Amino acid sequence: MAASIFRPLDKKSAGLAFVLGLVTILLALASQVFGGLVPCELCLEQRLAYYYGLPILLVVLITWNRLPLAVWYIAMAVVTAIFVWGAYMGSYHAGVEWGFWPGPTACTGVGEMMDFDALSNLTPVIGCDTVQFRFLGISLAGYNALVSFAIVALLGVSIWAQAQRKRRG
Repeated sequence: MAASIFRPLDKKSAGLAFVLGLVTILLALASQVFGGLVPCELCLEQRLAYYYGLPILLVVLITWNRLPLAVWYIAMAVVTAIFVWGAYMGSYHAGVEWGFWPGPTACTGVGEMMDFDALSNLTPVIGCDTVQFRFLGISLAGYNALVSFAIVALLGVSIWAQAQRKRRG
């Protein structure tokens, strides 16, 4: 009976990846809306993996048993690739925050002409090398990288389990 908890491992790991991604992006949005944290350019770029990957993964989860296997593998590979890119972006941003390499120039200022009327509508520009919040010594960009790596691992387990199940039978 204990072994049945892990079956089907492919769908459960994909579902867990979806839940982990959904919780992460909702926390990121809540930290902005309710926590007052202002995202920089790289923060916004990192969110794209969730905005693109989660809807595709949701469609895969909803149509799980109706998708042809080849389409399932392609969709899962696309979602996995999106979150590999998200893990790269999180790692890159964390490296910028630690000063390992320079960040993009978009994170250093506004760069456009302004008049006095526009001064009343300014939004703060946060540098990509500025850490607004750390927990246990890890910034939010670092946590995003860790979560993205975890999602990639869970999707990899799902793909592997599906291949094992199809091989057996």
